[in-house]
This record gives sequence, C-alpha cells and structure tokens, in this order.
Amino acid sequence: MQKRQLGSTGPVVSAIGLGCMGMSNVYGPADRDESIATIHAAMDAEVTLLDTGDFYGQGHNELLIREAIQGRRDEVRLSVKFGGMRDAAGAFLGFDSRPAAVANFLAYSLQRLGTDHVDIYRPARLDPAVPIEDTVGAIAEQIEKGWVRHIGLSEVGAETLRRAHAVHPITDLQIEYGVLSRGIEAEILPTARKLGISITAYGVLSRGLISATPNLELAAGDWRSHTPRFQGDNLTHNLGLVAKLNELAGKKGVTVAQLAIAWVVAQGENVVPLIGTTKRARLSEAIDALDVELTEAELREIDAVVPVGAAAGTRYAAEQMAMLDSER
Repeated sequence: MQKRQLGSTGPVVSAIGLGCMGMSNVYGPADRDESIATIHAAMDAEVTLLDTGDFYGQGHNELLIREAIQGRRDEVRLSVKFGGMRDAAGAFLGFDSRPAAVANFLAYSLQRLGTDHVDIYRPARLDPAVPIEDTVGAIAEQIEKGWVRHIGLSEVGAETLRRAHAVHPITDLQIEYGVLSRGIEAEILPTARKLGISITAYGVLSRGLISATPNLELAAGDWRSHTPRFQGDNLTHNLGLVAKLNELAGKKGVTVAQLAIAWVVAQGENVVPLIGTTKRARLSEAIDALDVELTEAELREIDAVVPVGAAAGTRYAAEQMAMLDSER
C-alpha cells in the first residue's frame, strides 16, 4: 500500500481512505455484514484511514466501526467529524462547535468507538455562531489531554483555513474534490499547499454518479434524490460527461471509477482520496486504481472532455450549500 503524510505534522496514512458514511443507510439500506467485511478487507489491504461522523446514523456508524476494528485498533487512523445535530427522525438541526460541545461530542465518540483517542477530529462544518479560533482551541485542549491526536477541518474556505492554522496546526481539510467537483482549485487548494495542509478528498466519484449506469435509479431513502446533480436535465447532462470519461477509461483499459480516482491521486502528494463504499468489490476496484498512472497527455484529455465547471447542478441542495463556508 502506498503511503502519504497528512499535513506537515500529521500521521502517515494509506494513499487512499475508506469513507464509512454509506454503511449507515445514507444511500438506502446497507448490508451490515458486508459493511463490516468491507472494513476488514480495507484493513487487510493496509488501508489505514477510516472516516466517519458522530451523526452518521445518529451514532450507528461509530458503533459499526467499533465492532469492525475490535482487536485491530492500532491498524487504523480514525478521522471523526462532529457537530452535526439531528433529531430522532434524522432531520438536521444545525451545527454546534462551542468548546463545551467539542468536549461533549468527543466523549460520546470515544465511548461508541471503544477507543481512548481519536486520531483526527474535525468540526463537520463551520459553525457561524462560533469563531473558528474557539473551536480549534477547544480541540487543542483535547490533544493536551491525550484524547485527540490531530486537528482537521471540513468544507471551509481559504480564509477560515488560515485563521484556524494560526491557532494550531491543521492536519487536513476534508472537502469534496474530483473530476466533476473542482471548485477548490482556485483558492482553497493553493492555500492548503502553502500552509502544509493536506486535502482528504471525498465525493471523488461524485457520490456514485461517475460509476452510474445511464438508467440510474435511486433507492427509496437515498438522499441523492434531493441533490440537484441527480435531478432531471442535470442528471442527463452529467451522465453525458460520465459517458465521455467512460470512453477515456476504455482506451486506458481501466474502469471509469479507477480513472476518476487516479485523477485525484495525480493531483499531488498532499491529496488523499476517500472512497465511500459498502462493498468489498468496489473497495478492491478503488485500491487497484492506485496502480493507474496517468500521463500528462491523458490528464489534459480528461480536462478537455470534463473542464472545470462542466457538471450541471450544485453538489448539495440549496439549504445545505448555504452551510458551506467553502462555497462563500
């Protein structure tokens, strides 16, 4: 397994990470046994970075990971997002990253995960009511107590990144980045590189859009049905882009998913793709993508068929886009 260091002061992890969100029924029903088997397969392949959030399934995801890594905790680095508040029906109630909330959320995560520390701890979004300096300072206090190892952020803009890093070194910024989502290239990515902060890129396959078939149908309860990129004419347009990528993948002798993952890996040593999957076969396909080397000519060809801004529709619904400091 190839390795990459997260940030200038962070841990060395596998060059690809496993995003576990989908294992808590976010994209429709997930098979519990297959999800656990997928985490086991990841660890067997020396995938060391597991990403979760304490609000995924209202704690379900952390409990699932606890079961999967039992007896093997030292083989993985746990990246945990916190602050998202939900009611019993799963509806979002906002974000809370007050210092007291940081300590509270962390205590529950440690219990659910069955561990004495979280390797990377990050607010899921910027809390507009709390200065980022206060939140980062509160996580730094948890580092001093030994309950957290490193600080990460999620979906924040360049200015917030700079302010946070001035308080305590930030290991990585988790943010959507892929062939169809390249908004960070203008300012956020250059800022992260200048500060020595890595990018852990989620949405590499645009939530399954890149590997989707032309007759894509979403299961009941799949939240993507409310996402503009998966609706009406936007979906038709985006699947057309995927078809073009498929042609390039065919010429390369790889799957379109592998092409998209290889593209992210090729963006630099400070970028680590997070692959969200609930199935071992998909995980194996993603790991094999690390062996796909794209030439400069091939990278230019990808840019030509899917230029920056080519995707139709925003990556989240309007109310969720409004929560993203990275989009301001």
